[in-house]
Amino acid sequence: MTALLPLTLPAAVVGEHLVDLTAKHSEGWAFTTYDVAATAAGATYALSGAVRYRARGDASSDPFQMDFTYHVITRYDPDGTPTATALYGGGTRGNVPTGLAQGSEFNLAVLPDGTVAVSSKPGNTHLFSADLSRLVESWQSPWGWQEEKQRTGDPYAMSIDVTPSGRLLCAVAEYGVSNWAGKVPNLVALSEPGSTLSPGSKATLRAIATHDARSDRQTEADRYPHVQYDGAPVAGTNRPSPSLTEMVSTDDRTRYDYTGCRMGRPAAMGDDLFVVPVFGKTYRSGSRGQVFSFLLLDGQGTERGKLQGMHRYEDSPFTGSYWTVVGDPYRARAFHLNRYGLYAWDAEGQLRSRIRTADAPFKALTHFLLMGCSPAGELLLVHQKQHLLLRVPVPEDLCELEDAVRAALKDYGPGRNALKRQHAPVNWHWTDGTAPVHRF
Repeated sequence: MTALLPLTLPAAVVGEHLVDLTAKHSEGWAFTTYDVAATAAGATYALSGAVRYRARGDASSDPFQMDFTYHVITRYDPDGTPTATALYGGGTRGNVPTGLAQGSEFNLAVLPDGTVAVSSKPGNTHLFSADLSRLVESWQSPWGWQEEKQRTGDPYAMSIDVTPSGRLLCAVAEYGVSNWAGKVPNLVALSEPGSTLSPGSKATLRAIATHDARSDRQTEADRYPHVQYDGAPVAGTNRPSPSLTEMVSTDDRTRYDYTGCRMGRPAAMGDDLFVVPVFGKTYRSGSRGQVFSFLLLDGQGTERGKLQGMHRYEDSPFTGSYWTVVGDPYRARAFHLNRYGLYAWDAEGQLRSRIRTADAPFKALTHFLLMGCSPAGELLLVHQKQHLLLRVPVPEDLCELEDAVRAALKDYGPGRNALKRQHAPVNWHWTDGTAPVHRF
């Protein structure tokens, strides 16, 4: 299995739209990787977005000039060879995402039967076949200005994580919560053993936690039949208690600090152990030092503690907006990477490794985003400027993680240069024209 993998852009997109790969983000061009998932068999899936936007008075209908928003799912063999690409979205006047490409905060998961699930806020879930040749099913929720006019739609989840036994750990957005406009992430829900997503069939989810229980504004239209609590759809007061906000607000000071807080994406640390991030309110003037908690919950929603050891200022995830916590559900571990360090915890929430990015060998970590942990126990780190996926094997003893990361970063430069000589990327964009492209 390759330790370094180029995240490719389909040559068809570059050719059809005459994309200038030397263009900068400030010039309206962006290629961004949203999420990465690995399978037990060694295959890797990457979900990326390719966007071009040109400020002008009249949007062109010429494909060579048109704005576009594409979402790209690429499957890679264990040796790093791209084998298939699913391409959806496309060129639209004014660069307005439509159909499958709408939403935000995109998430990728591989289900137990190999089906690839793409989810996004506020509740879109799309299923693709393992070879990416077919769109198996699609559940969509109104998004943007459409949300106010059509509040229900047909949503499923805004994020999905998979436990070792195949249960689905989901974040679900709700409408009519507190004084928030639109749908906000508010429920942590879990599927029952043996149930999964399939064409025409949603796996029923059991709500195990609510972020904000203030739901007086909800109506019958805001009930989701596939999200249950106590034998009925979650809505109004029929929901788990206490809320996550109440769990983190333990005294008068924390109740004030956590006013307006929000829930991050839940991650599985096992079949019956999950970590749910809760972040305090962000401020335009800067939020470093603002409160945050990484709560541990079991399958009944009972609090089992928190991930310990992070300082709210010195280790703040708010600098640069690093919201992701990933779990290794096969070994009951959790990891987080932000501007200040890489952190690793055991099943009891004890901090077993803190790698400071201020230290010379590890400064390069600030260029990566942590996007997952493979079933083999490797951290999946994506360099967002050089568009490379770095796998870091995690030792059984988390106290030895520092040595493993040091070795991986040492090998990164020579490996990157070898790939550069082999593929000749343009401005660190790796294009591929060999894998079949399936358009949706």
